[in-house]
Amino acid sequence: MTDPTIDWIAAALFGVALVHTFAAKQLERLSHRHPRHAGLFHLLGEVEVVFGFWAIVLVLVMALVAGRGAALDYAESRNYTEPLFVFVVMVVAASRPVLQTVMRAVGAIARLAPLPTPLVSAWLGLAAVPLLGSLITEPAAMTIAALLLAPLVFRPGVPERIKYLALGVLFVNVSIGGTLTSYAAPPVLMVAAAWQWDSAFMLANFGWKAALAVLVNASVAAFLLRRHLVAGPDEAGPAGADPVPLAVVAVHLALLAGVVMLAHHPVAFLALFLLFLGFTQAYARHQDPLILKEALLVGFFLAGLVVLGGLQRWWLQPIVAGLEPLALFFGALALTAVTDNAALTYLGSLISGISDASKYMLVAGAVAGGGLTVIANAPNPAGVALLKRGFADESVGAGGLLLGALGPTLVAAAAFLLL
Repeated sequence: MTDPTIDWIAAALFGVALVHTFAAKQLERLSHRHPRHAGLFHLLGEVEVVFGFWAIVLVLVMALVAGRGAALDYAESRNYTEPLFVFVVMVVAASRPVLQTVMRAVGAIARLAPLPTPLVSAWLGLAAVPLLGSLITEPAAMTIAALLLAPLVFRPGVPERIKYLALGVLFVNVSIGGTLTSYAAPPVLMVAAAWQWDSAFMLANFGWKAALAVLVNASVAAFLLRRHLVAGPDEAGPAGADPVPLAVVAVHLALLAGVVMLAHHPVAFLALFLLFLGFTQAYARHQDPLILKEALLVGFFLAGLVVLGGLQRWWLQPIVAGLEPLALFFGALALTAVTDNAALTYLGSLISGISDASKYMLVAGAVAGGGLTVIANAPNPAGVALLKRGFADESVGAGGLLLGALGPTLVAAAAFLLL
């Protein structure tokens, strides 16, 4: 689409969607105050619905302005591999055999430390699992970390400000924790092939700095959480359920590994997902209800971001192209808060003649700012979907997340700039 009218309409709707994201918690509160229209307010108050909803509005407006054919051509031209992958990997990673294996491994490690087990478990959930995202991809790491931390941190009795800090740390750590390899973090994946960045390059230039920032952020959060974790987590979840046979665990882990390795081939990983669904039905006694609703909402959110974000290049790319390296770092850090960081680095990869310093600064700023908002990094909606029930009104406020993520974002930024 090159029609200026469509460009301006898309930019306006993108802005409306951003405002809607920040207002989602207030809309959720209206659902309690106005029971007659509670369903509508609850629907519009779901953060995961926002961008999908406004993407539908955009396509309808495009059909009216440019014609039905042009609107459908645009919608069908978008690449929906990432939304599909996040949906699939969320469901598989959250299955009882996978989650029980991870939680029991974390519990075994935590019991070896000379500190309260819940405290060490929370630290591992905020540090080790996000770094594991460099191997299993960030969406899978976010899913596992969120379900591990939910009964520990995101529960009644923990102050809201502490929950938002923990959420900010989780989002930032997942965003930077995937930079130890060249395939796990969406913003890195967008430039890795174009700029010939392999995993050895990522580890040498980004990974070790990110790991230090992750450890600092997790340690600070664990220290602030220490008084609220001494009672221990709820053991009624997957970790406390009947043990799953090793053969069933092996099949689930193999399917998860297959989905991760085929992350860029939707036909292949969807085939594995269908096999996974059949297997869970065959061995239903070893399963918990699959998180299909939560994963579908996240996929809807990301697909909406793909549709809306695809028409923002006309104003985003000139900003990225016109900044010097240091300014580009802070510009990317700020722009990531209002647009997906993978989209931002993708635009950077299209700039011809961009310097090596600018390449580093663009990616560093994009991943450092990946925890500031729900839309800043693709796995963030998954975290919100899985953890929002632990917050007041069962909704995550955009302002609270922004404040909670500021500290860990500054730590990440300092690591990339000063080390």
